[in-house]
Amino acid sequence: MKVAFHTLGCKVNQYETELLKEQFRKEGYEITDEDSAADVYIVNTCTVTNLADRKSRQYIRKMKNLSKDSLICVIGCYAQVDPEALLKMPEVDIVLGNGEKHKLLDYVKEYEGEKLSHILEYDELSEYNEHDIIFSMEGRNRGFIKIEEGCDRFCSYCLIPFARGHVRSRSPFEVIREAKALIENGFKEIVLTGINTALYGTEEGFNEKYGVELSGLEYIIREINSIPGEFRIRLSSLEPTVVNREYVERLIKYEKLCHHLHLSIQSGSDHIISHMNRHYTREEYMEIVDALRRFDPYYGITTDIIVGFSGETEEDFMDSMDIVERAKFLKVHTFKYSKRKGTRGYSFKDEVDSKGKDERSEQLKEKSAEVTKEFLLSQVGTVRKVLFEEGEKVKSGYTDSYIKVYVETEKDVLNSLMDVRLTGIYKDGMKGELANG
Repeated sequence: MKVAFHTLGCKVNQYETELLKEQFRKEGYEITDEDSAADVYIVNTCTVTNLADRKSRQYIRKMKNLSKDSLICVIGCYAQVDPEALLKMPEVDIVLGNGEKHKLLDYVKEYEGEKLSHILEYDELSEYNEHDIIFSMEGRNRGFIKIEEGCDRFCSYCLIPFARGHVRSRSPFEVIREAKALIENGFKEIVLTGINTALYGTEEGFNEKYGVELSGLEYIIREINSIPGEFRIRLSSLEPTVVNREYVERLIKYEKLCHHLHLSIQSGSDHIISHMNRHYTREEYMEIVDALRRFDPYYGITTDIIVGFSGETEEDFMDSMDIVERAKFLKVHTFKYSKRKGTRGYSFKDEVDSKGKDERSEQLKEKSAEVTKEFLLSQVGTVRKVLFEEGEKVKSGYTDSYIKVYVETEKDVLNSLMDVRLTGIYKDGMKGELANG
């Protein structure tokens, strides 16, 4: 039996797909490419925007067209929040929410021809589904480890807490065991990821349950940092709704931790930040940025900004433009606000019209491109450690600060951490030369 996967959305979804692949592989299924004919197709969905929902439906139809007699399984966040819409699609056979998708293999093996759906309610999504560790990740040089599930912040624009449920953390000992296995199998970068990574270990009684004296996140970083070998640790993101300057200063002292953070601000306006139900101010955010840049002037900081949120005035938008200039972001992911039914923001008035959103999006993208160029040019002549991931004559990979770097070399440097002198802007990153020839 052949099974194909398509994954939309975040790194957590990517990790969970890899876990499912291992389960199917152990049962004798052949994992095939998503563009090939298969007996079973699995779409791991995202629902962060209306566009994500639409992409999920498009892939479902595409996969059914590849093999008319195939079994179509839809899992993930879109399946969790709107299973009825998916069950109405004639192509769909199985719909599983986030609390049940780890049982997908059993549902596939037992399928008897009738549409079926299993969705746990929000309050039922309260226990972390422990599983065996992953020893490898197909086609990757970086090993992703999911450490946390759920979110309790309830930003007014966001459906994800409803899709993922309560905050629940994975056993720190299982996280460390998985990190050791991936490092032993040759992975040179360990990426810690979660729905809201900064919430790892914040549940009541976590420290007592596991005998952990530090915050949960700092504990696993410290323990992974102490594993022998040449590798590095990357945090997929931290939320300023959870962390502050003091918290971040405790983390960045670990020498194997990459000098990069995705620190999502969403708006540069205190008025809009508050309207979004995000509990920090722009100045508190900048305190974190300043702490990172004091530690390393070239610390890579990426972020998300939503334009056109309900009630956003021109002055609010200019505050977002200003924070991009002040923070000198490596990259800004720009999103036009999309109302999501079920969120608090769905009922908000004073919506910015489509033209206004389009204009602000283009202005922000132009400003972000200018700032990115300025940030990259400031690093010409510096030496950074690069993990090379692909290429033949021209090899490419990422610095610890998450700049993509291209180096022309005949040396076999793939899956190696090498010192590279950055020489200029090139393509979607920078070009460089091996510092040691």
